[in-house]
Amino acid sequence: MLVLAYAAPSSAQRDTGRAGLGIDLLATIDGPPPPVPPAVVARDAAGRVTLRAVRLTNPLRIDGRLDEAVYAAVPAMTDFVQTEPLEGLPASERTEVWILFDADNVYVVARCWETRPDRMMFSEMRRDNTNIGRNDNLAWSFDTFFDRRTGFFFEVNPIGGRLDGESSNEGQTNFDWNPVWDLGVGRFDGGWIVEAAVPFKSLRYRPGPAQIWGFNIRRTNVWKNEFSYLSPVSAGVGRLGLRPALTAPLVGLEAPPGARNLEIKPYAVADLTTDAAGASPIVNRPGGDIGLDVKYGLTQNLTADFTYNSDFAQVEADELQVNLTRFSLFFPEKREFFLENRRTFDFGGGGRGGDTPILFYSRRIGLQGSRQVPIEAGGRMTGRIGGFDLGLLHIRTGEEAVSGARPTGFSVVRLKRDVLRQSSVGVLVTGRSVALDGTGANTALGADGAFSFFENRLSIDTYWARTRSGRLAGGESSYRANLDYNGDRYGVTLEQLVVGDDFNPEVGFVRRDDMRKSAGRLRFSPRLPGVDAIRKLSWSGSVDYFENMAGRPETRETDAEFGVELENGDRFRFIYTRIYEYLPEPFPIARGVVLPVGGYDFSAVRARFTFGQQRRVSGSALVEHGTFYSGTNTGLTVTQGRLAFTPQLAVEPSYSVNRVELREGSFTTHLVGSRIVYTVTPRMFTSALLQYDSASNTAAANVRLRWEYQPGSELFVVYNEQRDTALRRRFPELENRALIVKINRLFRF
Repeated sequence: MLVLAYAAPSSAQRDTGRAGLGIDLLATIDGPPPPVPPAVVARDAAGRVTLRAVRLTNPLRIDGRLDEAVYAAVPAMTDFVQTEPLEGLPASERTEVWILFDADNVYVVARCWETRPDRMMFSEMRRDNTNIGRNDNLAWSFDTFFDRRTGFFFEVNPIGGRLDGESSNEGQTNFDWNPVWDLGVGRFDGGWIVEAAVPFKSLRYRPGPAQIWGFNIRRTNVWKNEFSYLSPVSAGVGRLGLRPALTAPLVGLEAPPGARNLEIKPYAVADLTTDAAGASPIVNRPGGDIGLDVKYGLTQNLTADFTYNSDFAQVEADELQVNLTRFSLFFPEKREFFLENRRTFDFGGGGRGGDTPILFYSRRIGLQGSRQVPIEAGGRMTGRIGGFDLGLLHIRTGEEAVSGARPTGFSVVRLKRDVLRQSSVGVLVTGRSVALDGTGANTALGADGAFSFFENRLSIDTYWARTRSGRLAGGESSYRANLDYNGDRYGVTLEQLVVGDDFNPEVGFVRRDDMRKSAGRLRFSPRLPGVDAIRKLSWSGSVDYFENMAGRPETRETDAEFGVELENGDRFRFIYTRIYEYLPEPFPIARGVVLPVGGYDFSAVRARFTFGQQRRVSGSALVEHGTFYSGTNTGLTVTQGRLAFTPQLAVEPSYSVNRVELREGSFTTHLVGSRIVYTVTPRMFTSALLQYDSASNTAAANVRLRWEYQPGSELFVVYNEQRDTALRRRFPELENRALIVKINRLFRF
């Protein structure tokens, strides 16, 4: 039997509102005084909320059944408030929440009532898959430092799919954070149940037993397209309301002393490899290796990671892309070691592959050209020291004969200082001991600032950076100033970006150099409360103007857009684009088709329709037609496609076709892809990514089995194959294939 461990408050405690916690809550809580036991929620006239956690003497059974005595003895937190579609009104479905804790775990438990269980939408069981957010779900956030900056995010759906992430400085959430925690879900006649146990050792928090955390929780009803929160959030924030700055105070927690946790994760891998396209072809050559990852908590808020002989054979293959521009494509990082804590190294508002350079792009480590380079060893230290965020990284890579890669050391230093309430300033230094051309070292140094105001609706990002490389002599700097106001009804963006001709961070990514960009965007998005079918309209216009450092105009792009968001979640966008592009040198846009130097004016009309999340068949379809350089282009693109046959089986197709007719020649590109997923349990799934690209004459398959046989420990079975379709279309020529088996084991001390 569970026993509740709280005593009736003294009169002094009731008078001060401190509830015996030993913390001056009146000086730190922006809201009503803490609720007096047995109450667990306090609300004031302004709608602000203060919450209280309840201590247990015995741990909960995490089984998705609310049959322990605690649920009758402790009142639930209720009265969720809508953000969408009717801001400020009570949620249409009842949600009951309990926040409990013991010596080892903090528990979040919820009973989600549902008037129409038959209309609930749930189709994803894989951990960390973004489709969980498109299902009916429950999501919550802890601000464990109660600093309005640092958050830990959790999201679950009715069939056990789970998503977790962390954020810092009110920035974007890093969903590649994978803590150890336990989850149980269940169903009852009137809805569904969540029981989650998050170990204190999986979180970071301030020293001392008595704690104040921030907390908020969101309920999503997909079939109603409704979002509601325990602590109210404005419609302008919408689904992004689980940010640290918007959490409610959570009192009553007593956390154990922060242990210096030690995690050791060895791995072993065996493979069978064929490489028919290599300089020395091999056929079915067996191989194997071992390696080790270690994580150690230096302090409560500072963690060191070490890796030896790193292997990333289990990582899913890149999705192919069609490139009809003269600039480089961006591919996201997928390797676990580099993904964890990656937001610490974000710089200057870059990081998503746009025009803003990325000073630290971790794919430069262990990859050169299209060849993998062995990672021999490395280390990383990340965390907080007082008001500073600190990130240090050093990786040593070995030789790779085909690409010509030499043994190289990669180093990164990142330091950020908190300023104001939700802002920061910082510096970033990167370097590689051997530059890509072998002429010496390459280094980059930058200083940046990120300033946020008005619940993060107004943000200002700025940076200055400079690089040094042996073969470059000038134009090695870059700077940016960007202002963005993203309100519910209005939006404004202004940007000035300069990238020098020789700006060359070789541990980074630069899509376009030798340019000065001036850009602006205006948006007007009124709501239509009197029209049942339409939730929101949107009109926007933007101008991007590029000139090179000599002052010659190179690109001018003007967009006008009209959009409609329906109450059922469907969206429609109509875009007109007019572009001027100057080619300073001949541009080989396709095999045998070269565009000459000169200026080109062209325009296009595009229409995009995106299906609402409640549909069993969903996705986004884009059709476009217009002039293109010296001719025309007609295209169709289907992305984010998903056909959910059952909660366990889904097919995610994608397709892109461009029919381009130019004076210099005509060509058609086809890009076909499909991901087929079968999920056995939330901890075991198999997926197949099949792709065909006519531009590169490539057909590829990546088939993976992932089984988390115990928390943090995994078995992978991977099959990769790539074929060249240029010579024989019926039986494409084999280029390479590999069968890989990898197992790792997590030991926590």
